[in-house]
Amino acid sequence: MSSPGKQVHPLDGIRILDLFAGPGGLDVAAHFLGFKSIGIEWDRNACETRYAAGLPTIHADVSVMRETRFDEIPKSVDVLAGGPPCQSFSVAGKGAGRRALDTVKEFIHRLVDGEDEAKIDEDLHALGDPRTALVLEPLRWLLKAIETEGRDPYKVIVLEQVPAALPLWEVYAKLLRGGEGRLRGVKYEAECWELKTEQFGVPQTRTRAVLVARRPGEGAVEPLEATHLPFDLHRGKRNAAQADMLPTGSAIPTKQRWLSMADALDAASRPKGSPVDVSRLRRGGGMNFFVVSNYGSGGDPKNRGRRRSSEPAFTVTGKISRNKVYASDTEYEAGRSDRFTIPESGVLQTFPHNFPWSGNDQAQQVGNAVPPRLGMHVLSRALRGDAPTNDELAAATTWHDVPRSTTAELRVIGCGDQSKCPPKSHKVTRSRRTSAP
Repeated sequence: MSSPGKQVHPLDGIRILDLFAGPGGLDVAAHFLGFKSIGIEWDRNACETRYAAGLPTIHADVSVMRETRFDEIPKSVDVLAGGPPCQSFSVAGKGAGRRALDTVKEFIHRLVDGEDEAKIDEDLHALGDPRTALVLEPLRWLLKAIETEGRDPYKVIVLEQVPAALPLWEVYAKLLRGGEGRLRGVKYEAECWELKTEQFGVPQTRTRAVLVARRPGEGAVEPLEATHLPFDLHRGKRNAAQADMLPTGSAIPTKQRWLSMADALDAASRPKGSPVDVSRLRRGGGMNFFVVSNYGSGGDPKNRGRRRSSEPAFTVTGKISRNKVYASDTEYEAGRSDRFTIPESGVLQTFPHNFPWSGNDQAQQVGNAVPPRLGMHVLSRALRGDAPTNDELAAATTWHDVPRSTTAELRVIGCGDQSKCPPKSHKVTRSRRTSAP
């Protein structure tokens, strides 16, 4: 604990390095668990949100930081976390990464075996989608730490991606357990799983591939215990008894029902001054709205999926603002639709109701983020070996006030004179001059 009157520097005591940090899903999770983190993020808009939220940040390209600015990472960091961009692996994307899975697996082995990295980079570039190569960055950061004098291997590694990347995490886990080649005998206990967000209290259906690795002595990696029931995606079975949705062998329901959009948004609207206002979605004293997805289903772009307010949301993506929200069937028939606001979209991701979204492209920021509540479960298991407490989860619904001076200080740390920031990221497009009034 700091002595009275002693000024605490924003980078003091940082343990977690969050690669591809986005607006701060994992960092928010770490905060509510009592851990300090720093994120590397190349998108200027996401950085503005992070500065406003008081989250230490370096505005930079992850690869550039590793290659030329590695010494700027605090030596107190002993946890490596990250969710590489998923577009090339995502079902919603063009799938270049999925088609190249076997090739990427080979690259992982080539890196560990010590092949020339210039040749590896050349071959990665030939894959066509540069984002596919970013899934190798966590491994490269680990190797950099092992091979840099004065640095220790990370004690814990936490990675997440879309489900299509699970085979890559399995390769990661196998190599981390073996400790061969450039790993120089550094071994980890490592496991990976597919996790459904609604089973951890997130009011949306979203599946993520997660890897957790810990150095021997930090304890074996145990599977996460779901706190909520899975959501049945098949409409004809949604009225089935909860017991039918329990894992085989379960005698009695021991988990809570998944959290609905209505419950999450209603709770977020109650704190005084909350930017979440759902009065427009209430009819007859309750919320009975429904959402029509921006995406088609069953291969038919015209067959838009629907979710009722009493159900979890669709996966929150950067296009969530395109989903249409109808307060009633009457409004649907009349063509009067609404949209989720940014604070509401953030709540569906389990960000605090008053999280200070800033900059442009805020819907994209929300969609790119790791749901903080899922992050709390993963980080708590990885760092403490247990689940977050009920008090920690309850506290995670409200963000603390951040002084403007803190935001300004973090912007200086993150952007400095802007010379080290990603090229053109601070370029301002000036509007044409208009005639004087």
